[in-house]
Amino acid sequence: LPALPAQAAGAPETASGSPANAGFEADGETAAPSGWTSTARGNAAGTAFTEPGGHDGGRRLTHRADHAYRVETSQRLTGLDDGPYTVSAWVRSSGGQKSATIALRDCGAGSERTQLPPTADGAWIRITASAEVRGGSCTIALTSDARPGQWAHFDDITLTPGAAALSVRGGDVSTLAKNEAFGARYRHADGTEDDALSVLGSAGMNYARLKVWVDPVDGYNTKERVLAMAQRIRASGMQLFVDFHYSDAWADPGKQNKPAAWSGHSYQQLRQDVYDHTYDVLSALAAQGTPAGMVQIGNEINGGMLWPEGSIDNWDQLAGLLKSGAEAARAASPDTRIALHLAEGGDREGTHWWFDRAVAHDVPFDVVALSYYGYWHGPLSGLQANLDATASRYGKPVLVAETAYAHTLENGDDLANNVGTADQLVDGYPATPQGQAANLRDVMNVVEAVPGGRGLGVVYWEPAWTAVEGSGWDPADPDSGNAWENQALFGYDERALPALDLFAP
Repeated sequence: LPALPAQAAGAPETASGSPANAGFEADGETAAPSGWTSTARGNAAGTAFTEPGGHDGGRRLTHRADHAYRVETSQRLTGLDDGPYTVSAWVRSSGGQKSATIALRDCGAGSERTQLPPTADGAWIRITASAEVRGGSCTIALTSDARPGQWAHFDDITLTPGAAALSVRGGDVSTLAKNEAFGARYRHADGTEDDALSVLGSAGMNYARLKVWVDPVDGYNTKERVLAMAQRIRASGMQLFVDFHYSDAWADPGKQNKPAAWSGHSYQQLRQDVYDHTYDVLSALAAQGTPAGMVQIGNEINGGMLWPEGSIDNWDQLAGLLKSGAEAARAASPDTRIALHLAEGGDREGTHWWFDRAVAHDVPFDVVALSYYGYWHGPLSGLQANLDATASRYGKPVLVAETAYAHTLENGDDLANNVGTADQLVDGYPATPQGQAANLRDVMNVVEAVPGGRGLGVVYWEPAWTAVEGSGWDPADPDSGNAWENQALFGYDERALPALDLFAP
């Protein structure tokens, strides 16, 4: 949304460095809230006003009209020290607008804006935007470019020194090597063919995640394959994120099967198995000059791992297995951050139940990692509530270690897709390249807004797992298909999709 022309002498100035009337409580219902100026284009008079129903307090700012409109409500702050600043706002939105944003602009060194997410559940979501201030002043702008009936709510605006940014912008490329072996090709958005890692890395991805299986039937995702991929990842300018499943195939909340080679082992033997396997992989990576930047001890271990010995029904034993993995990681690669990873990123109660027990059992970890798929794990407001509370409760950075969304409902092979019908989609996000990008953008924005800079980043799950015959989901069945290709970040024409642009720093 281009900046709207300032009204008369421009947006009102606040010299304190903090926005005046930040919660829109200074007046009754009004089209001219104290400290703010609303500027409209076209038939937009009365489209910005305060009314009851705030996030924290009695009132909010609303943008709404029964006709198409463009409006900006702004305030200019002066007396700022030079450096980075972050504006934060609690927002709600009908969704569907051409644009609805919070922004910092005219700051002397560039500007930044963040789109409001659609909030079909009616919950408030906090979003942020950061910009560099040069010259001591900057404008906070709340804007809407909307169609008839569309609306946006804003409340509790803050401006604080420092920048909000994601330090991990990654993708899980565990299936890439197999996909390539069966003929997959990848292209930049302009159609230029290239190595998939080069496409991802040049777009701004700085982490690549690889799962490790112990002895899979198809021979992929083994130690040897991970070592080879790690060299390619490093050559593409990315860091490595290793995801130990401690299984021969998929491990997730519904299954945590022991590797066949460990099937008859006692609990004490399993602890040694976890240590040896973890140390073996991570020390080999370090020895070849591609150490892991981060490692997961288990994958989506809501119910534990290495069942039944490591089930959550026996937390003493689960903790022992996790400690073995963490101790091996520390010994093999001391600078590698250790993450513990759960599914169901919108479940605050479940996350805290699990991590409270991990802490009580002295399980070491550096990062809380969560999977979040909006079509399975609830609205963005639930993810935000969980990330905020979890980061505060444990004093650790939080990471969305898996997320994805559909760019089409069309199927690229003979296997039905995990998200393949309209009733599975999240309200406000159509299954289009633009809808996929908007969903990822809003997940990233929620992570970036975690207080205290504890929103570590986002990892997109399997952006390069496109549909090619032979590279299916079941390592034991060469004829199995791919239920994920419509959520990749490459379209059916092999070209990179718009969502990939969001990984730029």
